[in-house]
Order: sequence, then C-alpha cells, then structure tokens
Amino acid sequence: MLLGFALLYVGAVLFLNGLWLMGKIDDKEIVVINVVSGFVTLCVALASAFGAAADAASVKSAALTLLFTTTYLWVAYNRVVAVDGRGLGWFSLFVAITVVPIAIEGLAGAQTFTDTWLGLNWAIWAVLWFMYFLLLALKRPILQATAVVTLLTGIITGWLPGFLLLQGML
Repeated sequence: MLLGFALLYVGAVLFLNGLWLMGKIDDKEIVVINVVSGFVTLCVALASAFGAAADAASVKSAALTLLFTTTYLWVAYNRVVAVDGRGLGWFSLFVAITVVPIAIEGLAGAQTFTDTWLGLNWAIWAVLWFMYFLLLALKRPILQATAVVTLLTGIITGWLPGFLLLQGML
C-alpha cells in the first residue's frame, strides 16, 4: 500500500513538473507539490527503513525512494532561491547512474508482471534523470523534450499505477 501512496504523489509531481517545464505553472507555485511529494516519499522511506517489518529489501527500497525525495526537495529549493539548477543536474547524473543497475537487475530477475513493470519504471526514471543532467548541468537545449518526457513519465510510472495500487487493482 505504501508503494501506491508514494507513486500517486510521484505521478502528481512529475505531471505538474512537466507542465511547469512547459511554462504552464509559475516557478514559485511549483514549490508546493515538490515539497508535499518530497515529504510523502520521505515518510514512506522512513517507514520502509525503520518500521517494524524493516528488512534488507525494505531498506534498499527506502534508499532508492530517498533519491526521489531529494530530487523533489531540491527542485523546490531551487525555485525559492532562484538558482540555475546545475547542482541538481549533477545529482541527477548520480541518480541515473545509480538506478541503471536497479533497472537491469529488476528486468533480468523479473518473475511476475509487477517485477517487469518495476524494472521498466527504473529504466524510464534513469532516462528521465539523465535528461535532467543534460538539461541542467550541461545546458543542452532539450527543455521541451524533457517537459514532455517528465509529464508522460508521471502518468505512466506514477499516477496510473499508484492509483491502481491504491484501488487494489494492481
């Protein structure tokens, strides 16, 4: 159930960040969803890492979830202090490199639909974080492409599966 909870907010923040990158939401207004989503994923990570049922797998999940948390809080911070985002861009490269083996491991060891789906999600997120690196750290002119990929990633990897998990349909 925590996965569905977190993914619903991942979907919301990515969808809205995609709209923000398209210029449809103001810089200061996007702070709210990034802080809320950062807080939600932080709480899920803490419950996974330190809850009564914590084990090696849940601690690994918490560590990976905190990559999302850090990203969202960093986006919010950057909008409040109005910086160019290069630091976040370099962090995004770190995350992209970190999650590629997670995607490969997930896909290679997939035994169920959910395993395959999670492996594909990690692959999509790796591409998205790499796009943030190119956009923010290297200043490549890929703003519109990054905006569209962010929005679609929010729907495909977050919003829809999060909703379905919360409904008990996935």
